[in-house]
Amino acid sequence: MPHLSFISGPRSPSIIPGGLMSTTDDKDLRHKLAQLRQEHRDMDEAIIALEGLVERDQLRLTRLKKRKLSLKDEIARLEDQLLPDIIA
Repeated sequence: MPHLSFISGPRSPSIIPGGLMSTTDDKDLRHKLAQLRQEHRDMDEAIIALEGLVERDQLRLTRLKKRKLSLKDEIARLEDQLLPDIIA
């Protein structure tokens, strides 16, 4: 009979059987989430400051807004990973 290592082999240390993340992974994700939220707030302040200038750099302003949206998407993705799926 052939050896089925993919069935009997060790599991990934970061995933608990059933698809749940370990507490270490959870803590790392929460730390990364806090960093992204802070960067998002900083980006918001930078955009507000740049919009207040008489001679604003429209290209820079557009890039900041795109980066802010990208941060928002990444924050949402991490939040989805942290919150378990609830099947109603």
